[in-house]
Amino acid sequence: MTSIALKSFVGLRQSSAEKPHYFISHSSQTKSRKLKLNFHVIKASKSSPKLTNRNLRVAVIGGGPAGGAAAETLAKGGIETYLIERKMDNCKPCGGAIPLCMVGEFDLPLDIIDRRVTKMKMISPSNVAVDIGRTLKPHEYIGMLRREVLDAYLRDRAKANGAEVINGLFLKMDMPKDGDSPYVLHYNGYDEKAGGVGEKRTLEVDAVIGADGANSRVAKGIGAGDYDYAIAFQERIKIPDDKMAYYEDLAEMYVGDDVSPDFYGWVFPKCDHVAVGTGTVTHKGDIKKFQLATRNRAKDKILGGKIIRVEAHPIPEHPRPRRLLGRVALVGDAAGYVTKCSGEGIYFAAKSGRMCAEAIVEGSENGKRMVNEGDLRKYLEKWDKTYWPTYKVLDVLQKVFYRSNPAREAFVEMCADEYVQKMTFDSYLYKQVAPGNPWQDLKLAVNTIGSLVRANALKKEMDKLSV
Repeated sequence: MTSIALKSFVGLRQSSAEKPHYFISHSSQTKSRKLKLNFHVIKASKSSPKLTNRNLRVAVIGGGPAGGAAAETLAKGGIETYLIERKMDNCKPCGGAIPLCMVGEFDLPLDIIDRRVTKMKMISPSNVAVDIGRTLKPHEYIGMLRREVLDAYLRDRAKANGAEVINGLFLKMDMPKDGDSPYVLHYNGYDEKAGGVGEKRTLEVDAVIGADGANSRVAKGIGAGDYDYAIAFQERIKIPDDKMAYYEDLAEMYVGDDVSPDFYGWVFPKCDHVAVGTGTVTHKGDIKKFQLATRNRAKDKILGGKIIRVEAHPIPEHPRPRRLLGRVALVGDAAGYVTKCSGEGIYFAAKSGRMCAEAIVEGSENGKRMVNEGDLRKYLEKWDKTYWPTYKVLDVLQKVFYRSNPAREAFVEMCADEYVQKMTFDSYLYKQVAPGNPWQDLKLAVNTIGSLVRANALKKEMDKLSV
């Protein structure tokens, strides 16, 4: 059977200057005597040396969903695993929404999920509100959780499976001299002995997974290149109980130039408070102005609330030009795996961490052999093949519907359609492209064009009034 390795692409660019290696074998068919070409990807595990008196050593830098999922998978797979994280109580400014499939796929306990959202309101620039969620089945919901809770749970589970969790600040790494030499990691260790200043330490490993977020030092260490990023700003607000009851199973999303010129504002429920936030790529200096506008749009529903925490953090807007070099791979935000339009990143972070770790476990034959770039590249090939279409579609949606207030009005109008809601929720909850109905797809296309035509006509009228 013919098999051809897929190249990894970022948009329309190949992810690395390195190309997969191939060899061609010739086999003759007995009956036809015709020459047949069989393409095979060379498997590193067949040529990499066996390790003696030890298992493969892998360091995971960063203890978020990507790092926690990677470390657990590695440890379960027989890898000597180290997870380095500086902030064990980190509260990343994150909406905290996860799809239903993640609960089962990552075996998450229900008690770490603060709220099960079954209703959403999409609110247009003119404050037209559309209720979303009518197509959800009784057991379906969007999970809302706090990152500090999820991250700690995944790290603890990795530790329980054998990973060594190190409270440390990763500084840099020395590259190996050859394909079998170790990477030397430099970090500041924090424990009772080191105190608050930290103690300079080193660690030798055979491979590195960079899960250290948008400002990844691992990415800088392999020359992964820069990317556009958004600034996410979020306030956690404790609101009165009667108002919290309104958000018991409801989340809100606000669109408009006032809350963000290229993203959206949100009010997401947590255990005993709401998270109110927004983000932007193009106008980072105005983020506090957009945050104030988001609060003002929701002011009647959060009246009497007290801000208990303020958070801000960069969010990548597209994958980095390079996500792999040698025995170092990037996952999660470090790789740039956040979707446009929705800004979703938690599931994709955990999934990429697990996929990368699985490639290392497989390539090393459960820690018994050295790995090389060919083993880690399998993770990128699988990732791009599975998720590249999702990222591209959401990129197009953001460019079409987030470009002006009239376009946002058209977007909210579309969200009222039950077919749109069903397709959207089915794709989001299960991370699979939902099969469509051809007739409904045609109607949707016509309605979309009609909404955009009305939006453009409205924009022209508004432009005339502003002259």
